[in-house]
Amino acid sequence: MNSALLDRILEDRRAKRAVVLISLHARGEQWLLHPGEDAPPGLPAEVAAAALEALDKNASLLAVIQGDSYFLQSFNPALRMVIVGAVHIGQVLAEIAKLAGFEVVVVDPREAFATPSRFEGIELRTEWPDRALQELAIDTRTAVVTLTHDPKLDDPALAAALGSQAFYIGSLGSKKTHRARLERLAEKGFGAEDRARIHGPVGLAIGSVTPGEIAVSIVAQVVESLRARNA
Repeated sequence: MNSALLDRILEDRRAKRAVVLISLHARGEQWLLHPGEDAPPGLPAEVAAAALEALDKNASLLAVIQGDSYFLQSFNPALRMVIVGAVHIGQVLAEIAKLAGFEVVVVDPREAFATPSRFEGIELRTEWPDRALQELAIDTRTAVVTLTHDPKLDDPALAAALGSQAFYIGSLGSKKTHRARLERLAEKGFGAEDRARIHGPVGLAIGSVTPGEIAVSIVAQVVESLRARNA
């Protein structure tokens, strides 16, 4: 790899942009491809498609296309979990998600809850949830979990998440609460397919009761969704 390509990959890493390095060693050629961009000149469309698929699966692999062997090396930003609601469950969830390898952001405009003393070492955002999610540029490596039980906070966050490429969306609450939530989102124009993206009640059904158990069930469901997508 030449220094110019390496510099560009490092810049992408700093900016948390996904990129795939495509190498055709037999001819000494290399390309960089970012999601949403056109394929670089000279790169066959089939190779670009295979590279984006590898990136989506966070995989690096050798692909033989049109008789040539291309090495596809994925460079994805870290997994993220955006937690809406600086509540007690959120404190435990943030710690378990960190242990599972996620970068964690807690969003809550209630500054009395979203304090560094309650979320030590966690990025805190005190904007309104929809604005915060927009600024965070939710992507395919991001999970969004809402915990507030307050429609004024959860609903804008869910609407923003549904308009994004988040690989997982979950919301805390009973089955009755979730039905009401889905009805409100339907009134806002979200169709059945969109609403079905929301895991509610959030978390795997393991009979969890305590905040710690609920947090474990949420992280387990998030990981399950991630691995199922990448299978």
